[in-house]
Amino acid sequence: MILTVTANPALDVSYRVDELRPGQTHRIRAVHERAGGKGFNVSRVLYDQGVPTLALGPVGGILGDSLRADLVDSGVPHDLLPVAAATRMTIAVVATEATMFNEPGGPLSTADWLRLAGLVGEYLPTTDVLVCSGSLPLDAPDETYADLVGLAREAGVPTVVDAGGPVLRAAAEAGAAVLKPNAEELAAAVGFDDPLRGARLLKEAGAGAVLVSLGADGTLLVTDEGEWRAAPPYPIAGNPTGAGDAAVAALADGLRRGLPWPDRLALAVTWSAAAVAAPLAGMMDADTLAEIEGKVAVVPL
Repeated sequence: MILTVTANPALDVSYRVDELRPGQTHRIRAVHERAGGKGFNVSRVLYDQGVPTLALGPVGGILGDSLRADLVDSGVPHDLLPVAAATRMTIAVVATEATMFNEPGGPLSTADWLRLAGLVGEYLPTTDVLVCSGSLPLDAPDETYADLVGLAREAGVPTVVDAGGPVLRAAAEAGAAVLKPNAEELAAAVGFDDPLRGARLLKEAGAGAVLVSLGADGTLLVTDEGEWRAAPPYPIAGNPTGAGDAAVAALADGLRRGLPWPDRLALAVTWSAAAVAAPLAGMMDADTLAEIEGKVAVVPL
């Protein structure tokens, strides 16, 4: 199976409005609440595609109860670790584009981090790929994901990490199999804005491969076997909130199945585009998925 770790879960609330007008009162057309956090979104995508997955994460407080109830209702397999820190909330206001408001996560104790690592260790013997995805709570060490990468390597399990800044750099140095930052997260990790140069630097630091999502400019991939760039066959309109999570799900599934790197890149771009066309993170639009499947051009750099 693919095991996902969401270190900083949230209850995601989405408001749909006709137009976002700062300083004005808004009438909300639709409200959606669901268990949020990048790793949970990855597991949702995998589950919907029939890929075996299990989602792990620490939760606490009333919002933690709501998050747990949503995962139960969705059917996504999970094992949530009860902690004292209250689960946070994120709010997306969606008009022509999404405006995000993300609360910080409450700090976890050292004992809770050790319990979470122990929970991951329990499942590694039955895991094909470990995914560590999303931000960290307040005061969490930058090496939090790197420690899980090391734990997985000892068990012979490759890890995909979706993070940014020093957390991403530490994961590279720990030998993560795949890193999946966006351009901003990559720049925060390497200190400059050139995505190709930054991806090469992180690979030289110890990562097996680095995939960088560049929004409208497509996606680039740096590996030992080659370097490529890819983009959807045409622009996809919608909500990009969960696009990166769908790409991570595709990378993990491609790694699990042993697909060639260009095929993994094409799958990541396809799933990411289908997620943009879906209304909520953790979903893919079936029509878009069917329409662009096999049409993503992968070009060597």
